[in-house]
Amino acid sequence: MGPFRDGWTHENVLAVLAKDDPLEVLYAPIVVGMNAPDCGAAWAQGICQRLAEHPNTQVRANAILGLSHIARTCRALDLDLALPAVQRALSDEQVSVQETARDVIEDLKIFMRQSFKNHSLASALMASARSSRAGDDA
Repeated sequence: MGPFRDGWTHENVLAVLAKDDPLEVLYAPIVVGMNAPDCGAAWAQGICQRLAEHPNTQVRANAILGLSHIARTCRALDLDLALPAVQRALSDEQVSVQETARDVIEDLKIFMRQSFKNHSLASALMASARSSRAGDDA
């Protein structure tokens, strides 16, 4: 997968991030999210959180998706950090990032179950996702 086709290490993920080539960086949140049990959920989430603010649309979308992968692979995610990032993604200027955020909300409902349901932002996120989806259908 991109710069990680021969495997990945913490060091080469950090090297890709330092280089900041969007065509390579876009792979980082997917790699760390899918491998969060090996690299550490908190480390992986930190990478995804940082990239959720990246200027490149695909990097931002993949960063939000990476949070979903962490939830799926670890059943652990700091929702106090993740949900505000997902909320910002729902309002992103790019529709592809908004759509990814809506999908991630559905994943978090499944993989984080009660933790998501009980979080103070959960209801607002679900309502916002429904209203933005309805706006897409109009």
